[in-house]
Amino acid sequence: MCKKQSRIGEHLNFFFVCIIITPILICGCSHFNEGLQAKSTFKEANDLFSQGSYNASLNKYKQIIEKYPTAGDRVLFEMGIIYAHPGNEQKDYQKSLECFQKLIKDYAESGYRKDSEMMIFNINNVTLKDKTIAAQQKQIETLRQEVTSRGDAITTLQKKIEAVEQEVKSKENEITTLQKEVLAFRNGPADKILIEKKERRLTLISKGKVLKTYKIALGGNPNGPKERQGDNKTPEGTYVIDSRNRDSRYHLSLHISYPNEKDKKRAKELGVSPGGDIMIHGIKNGFSWVGDFHTEVDWTKGCIAVTDEEIEEIDKLAPNGTIVEIRP
Repeated sequence: MCKKQSRIGEHLNFFFVCIIITPILICGCSHFNEGLQAKSTFKEANDLFSQGSYNASLNKYKQIIEKYPTAGDRVLFEMGIIYAHPGNEQKDYQKSLECFQKLIKDYAESGYRKDSEMMIFNINNVTLKDKTIAAQQKQIETLRQEVTSRGDAITTLQKKIEAVEQEVKSKENEITTLQKEVLAFRNGPADKILIEKKERRLTLISKGKVLKTYKIALGGNPNGPKERQGDNKTPEGTYVIDSRNRDSRYHLSLHISYPNEKDKKRAKELGVSPGGDIMIHGIKNGFSWVGDFHTEVDWTKGCIAVTDEEIEEIDKLAPNGTIVEIRP
């Protein structure tokens, strides 16, 4: 981009020069009197210039100045223009200046003197601007490298932060697991599970001290004690955990010793089967993603349901023989 700016600056500085001088170079200077032979050679040089053959044109002008010294001012002027011409990919401002300076020195009365002074002024300006642009380009490149370097440093820091965050998260998970284990070992196993149907709450108790509470879901017809098979009621009374199933369709389940003698008697009086298979269990396999939302509705057939993570905790803290009291 900066190179483009430099070329644009050169075009601006030499635009008016090219407008004025090019016709002279192409057609020859009609207002200066050269010999007929020199005029033919000048035309050859100008034609080469017009075709973009700048080096060939310069060589032709060098031949002219050797053969026709009296036309030296014109030759120097036109060579200076070619050396500084925007279209010349091998332009050389220093050689251009030398041509104009030599013209002014050796041909003080030349008609090209004034234009040569103007060209020297313009070339010096262009050279100064090129140096300024080059310095700015260097500064931009330095800043770009600095930005890139800082960008790399930021990326490295971000990766370190992400790694530390992952490590922290891993440690937090370890701490949570340890806290659960500490809770279990510090307080010992639960000796009682209290289930309060109305509050939809299960509480683990050890030696009269609350270990932890859980929100629960009950049977689809939760009010009142269970009376018969298929009534979708959760029992009420005192029972124990008498077995457990770690291959349950509901993740993991603890079997409650329902029916007790009172339940059997009531069912007998009603002439019905009291039912059974009442458990504390997790969520149905394949639906664990529901999580805590399962407690928004009573969905079991009379069992007590908690999340999969919670039944795993209860399983560790409530051994077989643990008393289960279920209140209305």
